[in-house]
Amino acid sequence: MKSAVETLNPTRVRLSIEVPFEELKDSLDAAYKKINQQVTVKGFRKGKIPNRVIDQRFGRGAVLEEAVNDALPKFYTEAVNEGELNPLGQPEVDITELKDGELLAFTAEVDIRPAIEIPDYSGIEVEVDAVTVSDEDVDKAVEDLRGRFATTNPVERAAEDGDVVTIDLQAKVDGEVLEDGVAEGVSYTIGSGELLEGIDDAVKGLEAGAEATFTSQLKGGSAEGKDAEVTVKVSAVAARELPELDDDFAQMASEFDTLEELRADSRKRLENMKQYDQATQAQERVLDKLIELVEVPIPEKLLEDEVKTRKHNLEHHQLGQMGLDLAKYLEIQGKTEEEFDKETSEQAVKGIKTQFILDELVNKEKLNVSQEELTEHLMRRAQSSGMSPDQFAQAVVEGGQVPMLVGEVARGKALAVVVEAATVKDTNGELVELDDDEDETAETAEAAETVDADAKDDADAKDADAAEAKDAAEAK
Repeated sequence: MKSAVETLNPTRVRLSIEVPFEELKDSLDAAYKKINQQVTVKGFRKGKIPNRVIDQRFGRGAVLEEAVNDALPKFYTEAVNEGELNPLGQPEVDITELKDGELLAFTAEVDIRPAIEIPDYSGIEVEVDAVTVSDEDVDKAVEDLRGRFATTNPVERAAEDGDVVTIDLQAKVDGEVLEDGVAEGVSYTIGSGELLEGIDDAVKGLEAGAEATFTSQLKGGSAEGKDAEVTVKVSAVAARELPELDDDFAQMASEFDTLEELRADSRKRLENMKQYDQATQAQERVLDKLIELVEVPIPEKLLEDEVKTRKHNLEHHQLGQMGLDLAKYLEIQGKTEEEFDKETSEQAVKGIKTQFILDELVNKEKLNVSQEELTEHLMRRAQSSGMSPDQFAQAVVEGGQVPMLVGEVARGKALAVVVEAATVKDTNGELVELDDDEDETAETAEAAETVDADAKDDADAKDADAAEAKDAAEAK
């Protein structure tokens, strides 16, 4: 077999492949065997029909077509390996010459992973928010905890802010009561903003037994988005009573004996949260700086597929779970479809660049993923997916997604290497020392994940592309 590679652009090549006919012998034998098992000829036992009879009865062309379809993936893969290429997606195959007994020639155009030069990144400098926890922050955290232990007591007075009211609701659109617009015995905290817009003003000042009517846009149900006339009747008013902020509260709400200890623990928790946010911010800003330093050609087909995937996932998974469609989502976001498409494309470009750059860094820095690191990553992914580790691991193995997880961990480690080499200062000008936390770097890399031959390793991608070459040939 002879093959040649023609570079069409930085992300696409054309392979020209010539195969002497003698190299098709195994595929021809397999073709005759397959046809033998599928047809019957009077006078011959099934599977024992001579090749010359098959040629006479069914045509030599049918045999050649079967043999070529069988042979194409193998020769395509050999050409990819010889050219040391990293193909992306499905090749476009065209059989240019087929001379029985002489030659098979075909071309295959395919997108490839572009060559990337990683410059010196040790000079990257970024600024992040300083970690500061004020007394007001601690006060709010303790107050939020206090609110969880609030009690309610019925009162015989008009409802006020913060009260818990029991209400009945009835919604009408165009004068008709909606089938799903009636609710009874609803408990609502005035000021929480958890129900309809306008309800707080409607119920404030009402005593038990009183009612009011207001107009509000419905957030869900059969008349979602329409203005409705809503009647609200208060059946009970209860005042929320907060526990005293003292040592007894600390003992009730925590493992601490004193309020001072509880406040100190709240401050520490807030500091840890802000340090985590600071580390994530550093990783994101270092990554942005790194992307600015590297020239990354983007394969058009890969970008097109990634944009489609992102839109599909948003429409059919995320929005579907919230009961929204794309039009309603854009209305809520205050965006036009053109603005949304532009934003999605920009996000896809950043995702592709991120994966290409970090993958190149993995190779450059010779980073490996240990079994322990993979297991820890799997545990985190299982937790975020709501599945048990065993269930998630089984799904990953059955779906052939182990290489994808390995890639995520490796890219997280690559980003950690760049962050460690960068200079990170906070808004106070202080140098920030970030912990070498693989958990955080892996999560940052995951957030930028994008498709690249189904996120498999190179060997898996080449096998898949070879199969696709066969499919393309069969379609011709």
